[in-house]
Amino acid sequence: MNESLPMEQALRQLALLVRRHAPSNGRYETAIPSLTLMHATEVTEPMESVHRPSVCIVAQGAKTAVLAGETYRYDPSAYLVVSVDLPMSGRIVEASPETPYLSLKLSFDPDVILAIVAEMNKPRLPSSEPSRGIALNRMSPELLQAVARLMRLLDEPEDVPVLAPLALREILYRVLRGEHGALLHQFAVIGSHAHGIQQAIHAINRHFDRPIAVDDLAKSANLSTSAFHKHFKRVTAMSPLQYQKTVRLQEARRLMLTEGMQAADAAFRVGYESPSQFSREYARMFGRPPMLDVRELLRGPRADAYVYD
Repeated sequence: MNESLPMEQALRQLALLVRRHAPSNGRYETAIPSLTLMHATEVTEPMESVHRPSVCIVAQGAKTAVLAGETYRYDPSAYLVVSVDLPMSGRIVEASPETPYLSLKLSFDPDVILAIVAEMNKPRLPSSEPSRGIALNRMSPELLQAVARLMRLLDEPEDVPVLAPLALREILYRVLRGEHGALLHQFAVIGSHAHGIQQAIHAINRHFDRPIAVDDLAKSANLSTSAFHKHFKRVTAMSPLQYQKTVRLQEARRLMLTEGMQAADAAFRVGYESPSQFSREYARMFGRPPMLDVRELLRGPRADAYVYD
């Protein structure tokens, strides 16, 4: 018996469902608040954003996510799980008008993970040491079928309020049962080092335009400053200050790109006191000075179309 056949059938079915509800280029919100769809007919330039906790599944095509120099490629054979807020660069690398890139992203709340784990007979216990907040997982027919069941609810909107939460729980359960399920679980365990780092990440994102006191963040995570730095880098692949800088520069780029803000105004908005320092750090991250970078991006496909999965 060909074991790949169920996977191929499930992927074809999922691609049809995504294309039905995302019929042309763009990012689509759906009647299921945590579900967004993506359709693209060409490869894209790298675009930066803070990825929230989510499961990203590709039905057709391929995409890469880059976190602090680490590249994660996901396609129909592997899905991406992001467990904490991470500033990353995303790029669609396989797409054409004949075979468009088709994907979906399911956002989730860590509290839901804890509730599911509490009902599992033999959950995979997370390590006491935090792990990276992003992982690739091998796709399975069972997960694809669960995702297809969720997608079919879009054809029956009256069923969404009752059945969508159940379908979402099944999908997250399948992810938790997968090879890296414990990595997802670790950030939902209150009192764990991973949960403390997650709370620190939330604090930085809420106030990214203000100076951060790393000692205070460490204290709130019940860690020494040195242990906090170690665990934070283990989870995010960067230091707390590098994380904040990345979030600031990504937000400044978004303000210039989608709201037409001038570079100096964007710099002040995200917390920089010196426009010249902002320009230097911006060019170091994105490869071009701010306004030149924005002009070049605006010449390409819609600038805001590919920020999210």
